[in-house]
Amino acid sequence: MDVLQALTDARLVPVVVLDDAADADPLAAALVAGGLPVAEVTFRTSAAEDAIRAMSARGDILVGAGTVLTAEQVDRAVDAGASYVVSPGLSRAVAERCRERGVLPLPGAVTATEIQAALELGLDTVKFFPAGTSGGAPAIKALAAPFGGVRFVPTGGIGPKNLREYLDIPAVAAVGGSWMVPKNLVAAGDFAEVTRLTTDAVALAAGA
Repeated sequence: MDVLQALTDARLVPVVVLDDAADADPLAAALVAGGLPVAEVTFRTSAAEDAIRAMSARGDILVGAGTVLTAEQVDRAVDAGASYVVSPGLSRAVAERCRERGVLPLPGAVTATEIQAALELGLDTVKFFPAGTSGGAPAIKALAAPFGGVRFVPTGGIGPKNLREYLDIPAVAAVGGSWMVPKNLVAAGDFAEVTRLTTDAVALAAGA
């Protein structure tokens, strides 16, 4: 499977923070029901590995690991079933371990220097993070001019009000966001509302 193509087709990457791995399966079901079979599970909690394992075992959702900072975390994420690895910044060790393990790395990069460093590592897709405080859509447009072959996955400070600003940029492959998977709804077990928010987000991303 071409993971980057799958993310590009989805247009949206829900950024999920789970404190309880028991919520992973019903959350995955809610995303799938909403028409968005993708998730980035952040490595910020102790439940992340088990959550990735539970989601990937379903077979109907593309699962990645987020906030991955070390090569050792890459191994843990991939062993749990992650198909791609997202980092807030650019780490040679993380990128090289991803290549060794055969998974897609999406490192954070928001400056021309960081993008050039990613290109030197053989990468052509980066996570533009934190998007909202790093110049937003205008910054991506400006960077896309000299870096014609680079694709961006902006994340941070993006929601329904500004989603189209990013998706309308040809260089943007997909957009990461958490507004369709708010922690309070997940904690409350209100997965029907997650499905509704996801359905709305998919429609918005499609230009409906």
